[in-house]
Amino acid sequence: MKPSIVVPVYYNADSLEDMYHDLKERVLTKLECEYELIFVNDGSGDESYQVMKKLKEQDDNIRNFSLSRNFGSHAAILCGLEHITGDCAVVKAADMQEPSELILDMLESWKKGNNVVLAVRQERNESLKQKYFANLYYTLVRKMALSNMPEAGFDIYLVDKKVVNVLSALDEKNSSLACQILWSGFKTDMVPYVRLARQVGKSRWTLAKKLRLVMDTLFSFSTVPIKAVTTIGIFSFCGAIIWAIVEIVFKLMGMIDVNGWTTLFIFNLFSFGVIMLTLGILGEYLWRTFDASRNRPPYIVEDDDK
Repeated sequence: MKPSIVVPVYYNADSLEDMYHDLKERVLTKLECEYELIFVNDGSGDESYQVMKKLKEQDDNIRNFSLSRNFGSHAAILCGLEHITGDCAVVKAADMQEPSELILDMLESWKKGNNVVLAVRQERNESLKQKYFANLYYTLVRKMALSNMPEAGFDIYLVDKKVVNVLSALDEKNSSLACQILWSGFKTDMVPYVRLARQVGKSRWTLAKKLRLVMDTLFSFSTVPIKAVTTIGIFSFCGAIIWAIVEIVFKLMGMIDVNGWTTLFIFNLFSFGVIMLTLGILGEYLWRTFDASRNRPPYIVEDDDK
């Protein structure tokens, strides 16, 4: 058995050394097998890559990769997974909000024959605002896309080498690795834990990135957006037919006068809004189709320590 631990790094210069020493004390020294630790610098603008190189000097089992720019956590994790040499891969965050010993529990579950092991949050020691929006996202995913998404979601997980091969073969852009893992349907187990509050640094998980994740998830794994367009179109068409019949009846009864211009203007304005909304949703699908057709790589490695 040889586990590979993949750590995406983005502005984690302040926490990276502490994370490594905590990981070494609680996990690496207790492993009775060979291991490798893969750090992937996702275009950080701080000293993260320099810290990664420093840690490499302390541990020959560390392999470092640095992407040419910030491609996002999906691409950084995929880069790490595609370069593993172990029999399974554990994805771990660098912010120390998950207890490192979780990895040992996940490995034990993997030994029992589970191809995927999810570290599922039982509780989050975070603000009510963070909890609310996180729970809202996972509720949307369960209701509209993947019913097997854990209620509190997950960020940390273990995947077998065969699962890694599937994720690499999918080669999907503008998507979510976590959702791809659930979609693949491999035998899955869950390990509960309590997510800790951030002690070092600040989160780079901005509102724009959160919204992008919601869109990527819904457009990649759900038919709800395109069904919504169809539903809006049907209601708009039916409303237009009813409106036309009413107008014809009123016209024949001599009840139409100039005063109806305001109502007609409002109706036209509403129709224009519906059309623009529909075009926007269809445009998201067209963009994803175009982006996939260009066949650009999901990430570019600028430097590594081979």
